[in-house]
Amino acid sequence: MTVQGADDVTGRPGDDAGAAVDAWSRAHHDELVAVRRHLHAHPELGFAEVETTAFLEQRLTAAGLQPRRLESGTGLVCDVGDGDGDGDGPVVVLRADIDALPLQDLKDVPYASTRDGLCHACGHDVHTTVLLGVALVLASLDRFPGTVRCVFQPAEEQVPGGGLQIVDEGLLTGASRAFALHCDPSLPAGMVGLRTGSITAACDRVEVTLTGPGGHTARPQLTVDLVHALGRVVTEVPGLLSRLVDPRSSVSLVWGAVSSGVAPNAIPQTGTLRGTLRVLDRAVWSEAEDLVRRLVTEVAQLSGAGVAIEYVRGVPPVVNDPRSVALLRSAALETVGSEGLAQSPQSMGGEDFGWFAEVLPIALARLGTHGRGEPLDLHRGTFDVDERAIGVGVRLMARTALHALAADAAAVLGNVPR
Repeated sequence: MTVQGADDVTGRPGDDAGAAVDAWSRAHHDELVAVRRHLHAHPELGFAEVETTAFLEQRLTAAGLQPRRLESGTGLVCDVGDGDGDGDGPVVVLRADIDALPLQDLKDVPYASTRDGLCHACGHDVHTTVLLGVALVLASLDRFPGTVRCVFQPAEEQVPGGGLQIVDEGLLTGASRAFALHCDPSLPAGMVGLRTGSITAACDRVEVTLTGPGGHTARPQLTVDLVHALGRVVTEVPGLLSRLVDPRSSVSLVWGAVSSGVAPNAIPQTGTLRGTLRVLDRAVWSEAEDLVRRLVTEVAQLSGAGVAIEYVRGVPPVVNDPRSVALLRSAALETVGSEGLAQSPQSMGGEDFGWFAEVLPIALARLGTHGRGEPLDLHRGTFDVDERAIGVGVRLMARTALHALAADAAAVLGNVPR
């Protein structure tokens, strides 16, 4: 597939800013690829992105910008522009996540991870490169109506995630809306996926510990058959949960780990379950913890087991604001054309960009990264991308920011609803 805009200017006629973005992206393609490969080779876990932060800080400072480190010491916020320089213009936020995963890189490429057991297996190196490119290209423009706040966020892969830190530090205050993108290996490079409403799910972590006196498997009637009790929780609670909430919320409780016992003829005294609860509906998410606690307790106590539950509230669903998606769509049409647009399906994966919606409207786009051969799925040590997608991401997000600022400025001047 041809990556639209890779070799030609695709902005609207007379769109000088769009044409400048396209020209800059073409001229700096090799530089952006080198940045992505550097980040890929030097992954760091959440809240430990020390070298990544320093690398980005140096690049932004060299371009005449003034990045500021977050209170945690990793991650950056960098304002670009400022309209007339009075600081009163509209503000739009663009966000990229900078952390990696604790996975072994299994690729045989020159830019493979140099750190054992760490890998950019979710595309955060691409997200970061795209946002750095956006900051640099916007800094090269003569003028635009407002400020683009570039947030390089740490610890997206952790629970509850670094996005909550961005909210708590007040970095979204005064902004009108926020945008982000995420690599999508199911889409060819050169395509953009969009969706209004829920695009990712809330994700909470659940750990259940059951206890009993233990005993001989020949006499289960004299004790608490703990493995049987665990089995009932494993099978019955997800089913009961699906009958107590609206099925349109897509609630899903899936156990990923079960542990109990050491001998085939001894009933154990303890057992644990660990899993995740995911749901697309924000209202159901707010009620999920109480519901899970009640159901687990009721099912386990039927067997006489003691129950302890650790419920870690993770990240909210990402619910894309319709107006913000419309701005992304306009930018995408200029960047990749109508044939490069796709309807993005809902994902049950978690994404802590959802925390930003506590403060302002948000929209998350999918960036196609598939090149040749079989798609390389996320969160695997084999994950890689077609690097032509980087330029598409830069052009898409830069145009989106400019569209949003122009809309906000027009709304202020003409008293038009944003």
